[in-house]
Amino acid sequence: MTGFLVVAAVMTAIALAWVLPPLLRRRPRDGGVERDASNLALLRDQLSELDADLRSGTLSAEQYSRARSELERRVLEETASERQGAAGGGRTGRWAAVALAVLIPAAAALLYLQFGSPDALSPQRAVPGHPEITLDQIEGMVARLESRLQQNPGDAQGWVLLARSNLVLRRFPEAAKAYARAVALVTDNADLYADYADALAMTQGQRLQGEPERLIAQALKLDPDNVKALALAGTVAFEKNDYNGAIAHWERILKVAPADSGLVASIRDSIAEARLRAGGTEKSPAAREPTAAPARAEVSGTVRLAPELASRAAPTDTVFIFARPVSGPRVPLAVLRKQVRDLPAAFRLDDSMAMAPTSKLSDHPQVVVGARISKSGQPAAQPGDLEGLTAPVKLGASGIAVVISSEIR
Repeated sequence: MTGFLVVAAVMTAIALAWVLPPLLRRRPRDGGVERDASNLALLRDQLSELDADLRSGTLSAEQYSRARSELERRVLEETASERQGAAGGGRTGRWAAVALAVLIPAAAALLYLQFGSPDALSPQRAVPGHPEITLDQIEGMVARLESRLQQNPGDAQGWVLLARSNLVLRRFPEAAKAYARAVALVTDNADLYADYADALAMTQGQRLQGEPERLIAQALKLDPDNVKALALAGTVAFEKNDYNGAIAHWERILKVAPADSGLVASIRDSIAEARLRAGGTEKSPAAREPTAAPARAEVSGTVRLAPELASRAAPTDTVFIFARPVSGPRVPLAVLRKQVRDLPAAFRLDDSMAMAPTSKLSDHPQVVVGARISKSGQPAAQPGDLEGLTAPVKLGASGIAVVISSEIR
């Protein structure tokens, strides 16, 4: 029964994956890390059950290979989703997507009960535990996806998935090339052009001028209210000292993005800064003191491990040192990677360590600085990891002391 249900679930997921994306727009992912971790746990269980069904003979080698390939595609989609930015969608499209997400599985179940053979399903013993999905396994999945795309280069969804997976692995040139293949096949998707521009900017030192700027313009031509494209276009204008142009793009975001999102708060600060530079009177939170010198777009200090936790960390465990916003989504603004053997370690975080050109340290007057020892080597926090966080500190602060003194439960 388990094997049949897994294959049925995979086939249903494939149908939903083709139907739902056109109806949905990406939106800010508050709490997204927790949701992605839960989804990945379910996918790991399904992978474990597939392995058990192959060993017991419930699935043939061909059925196993086909089902595992689709599950791997879903694992990559869940992993890559952490890198996706904010976008707006119409209320009608969202409700249609919800309705289809409910109706498609329900209709499939009803049709099987009517015309299938439910009695043929027999319960099997559940497989205890589930394998951990490591970075090496994800890289293997990406390699297999690349191989499949060489055989089927017209698979637009596959190229998008490959691009997002390479972003997760911080392979920006490979991500940009995959996006180029995707937009060649799908020429009317504003989200794709905005994502392509973002990835391409990362390959040229986070600079949006040139080809990324042309891609942003194309995205806005297709969808003038595309939030990510508007944010990028505002950044381009700001970097060219066209502050009024930046304000125009960013103010449009305020009309289409959810008012309670962390993105809106950040955009308001950016608008205030642009108005100040354009000669206006409104000041951003970082510019309330007229006599203060401009804060450097960096924070620095030292990280150490509390002695009472030293026995719980191996010398080769990965240490992520990061700065994140004080409020809103907890997506890191800058990240530095070290190992436990390096502790205590001095650090400096700045815009060169940003994960995306539209989410930088310099966009925030205050940040929270933290360090986490990751047992799995993955950026997402997991139970058993060791962590330390500071209170909010001002941009430009130095001598920050981060003590890794607690365990994530």
